[in-house]
Amino acid sequence: MTTKDPYRGRRIVAAFLLMMGFVLVLFRLFSLQVLQAEELTARADRQHRKTVTVEGGRGGIYDRQGNPLAINMDVPSVFGVPASLENPSGVARDLARVLHIRADEIEKKLKQERSFVWIARKVDPEQGRSLERLSLDGIGTVLEGRRFYPKGPLLAHVLGFAGMDGQGLEGIERRYESYLRGEKQLVVLQRDALGRTVFPKGLNEQAPAAGHTIMLTIDEVIQYITEKELDEAVAASKAKGGIAIVMEPRTGAILALAISPKFDPNIVKGISADRWRNRALTDAYEPGSTMKVFIAAAALEEKVMEPGTMVYAENGRMTVANTVIHDHEKSGWITFAQVIQKSSNIGAAKTAMALGEERAYRYLRAFGFGERTEIDLPGEAAGLVKEPRDWGRRSLASIAIGQEIGVTALQLVTAASAVANGGWLMKPYVVSDIRSSQGQVVAQFGPQVRRRPISAETARTLTGIMEGVVTNGTGSRAAVSGFRVAGKTGTAQKIDPQTGAYSSTLFVGSFTGFVPAEDPRLAIVVIVDEPHAEAWGGVVAAPVFRKIAEQALPYLGVSSRAPVRLAMASY
Repeated sequence: MTTKDPYRGRRIVAAFLLMMGFVLVLFRLFSLQVLQAEELTARADRQHRKTVTVEGGRGGIYDRQGNPLAINMDVPSVFGVPASLENPSGVARDLARVLHIRADEIEKKLKQERSFVWIARKVDPEQGRSLERLSLDGIGTVLEGRRFYPKGPLLAHVLGFAGMDGQGLEGIERRYESYLRGEKQLVVLQRDALGRTVFPKGLNEQAPAAGHTIMLTIDEVIQYITEKELDEAVAASKAKGGIAIVMEPRTGAILALAISPKFDPNIVKGISADRWRNRALTDAYEPGSTMKVFIAAAALEEKVMEPGTMVYAENGRMTVANTVIHDHEKSGWITFAQVIQKSSNIGAAKTAMALGEERAYRYLRAFGFGERTEIDLPGEAAGLVKEPRDWGRRSLASIAIGQEIGVTALQLVTAASAVANGGWLMKPYVVSDIRSSQGQVVAQFGPQVRRRPISAETARTLTGIMEGVVTNGTGSRAAVSGFRVAGKTGTAQKIDPQTGAYSSTLFVGSFTGFVPAEDPRLAIVVIVDEPHAEAWGGVVAAPVFRKIAEQALPYLGVSSRAPVRLAMASY
């Protein structure tokens, strides 16, 4: 006799449930490993891998002798891990004392629901060492590259500067950004079970290439001399500011470009854009009497005038288009050479009238006025030279004395160099070559002739006249012992912004010239903006020319022709 199993139904149900569970597990495994495999693999990668962009170091900038002007320096950046902090307020107070940042600003960052926050980027190394001594949980540092300018304000307006993320924002840094920035490379970092980043082996060896090196035509020594003498002149005359440029006349290479007041590219926060603007090529001004040189060049080239041609200077007063042109000295008959040497406004106006509007305009444009020089720096202005159809009845006379025309300091020294080098208008440049991170030259730059505005004969004749400006005229304070100097002074009235008329108190004093006159090595322009007291270019600007030349010529190995004085011994 068999007995009925009272648990049989339960076992059947349990077996069925176990079978169903097993089927579900198999289905789930099939779903995870087959149907969702691709999606889950990608999710796992996102959880355990992090892709970051690594960029090579920014390339350096050096002067023509290889002296560093802009380099990279590894400095600490401070970060926090909010999830690891038990007392964000206390940590924020500790950080504030070291970083000089408000504690409430730091605390706000540390209370964010994030796994990582930047607290301060690229701080001073000493601040980083102080943080290491504090040893705060949840706070760390990582080294990042910061742009550093070892000479401080020296050449700041040419170099420009780079931003926090290493991108060039002004000057050479901006113009050559594509060369200076390092190569970018994607690197996959692994994370462990605790979310910590594990750097792959050999990451340093795999680092992307650094940016290219930029070699300049600038000479650090001549730049220092130029800045020093310009700053002293601006301070002594209590001027608003100043500009000085030193150029090689034969090549167009810029040896120095100084602007006063200066700024430190290491500390640009809080400085207005007006302070770091390169006014030597961005700002046009009415040049005054320095423009007489180029009207004279046109007159000589067109055979309208010769050095000995007599010009009547109207005893210092001449009416043109119901306006009066004055000379600072009353003169009668003077030679054309004396028109330039004495800086006669009336003589220059008569010279321009003898040329005529079309020829005067053509030569001004031939010397590069009214167009960019195409220098390899950003922000250059073209200046202002109106076409003759837009001139008024007095315009020709006004332009001859440096009014109704806008030029930049760079245009002026480039045009003066064309007289110095025998009549060739050169393209100015500040970069001589670009080299790879391995030192290979990838691009090289040299002299480029743009055109020839005057003949060599005209250039020689005009040079002789300009020498007379220094020996017998308004530029005597530009004389350099042992050297022949050719130049021209300029004193220009500025427009009063209140009245729209020429001011009786606001002036620009300038001097442009070259030395040695017979074999020019340096062309120099000096501009002093709104000097107080005496504003004559021959007083405020010519001495700066002299002081720069006196120091730069011996440095370049250019010997003077001064007679050697022998000391006689007596017994």
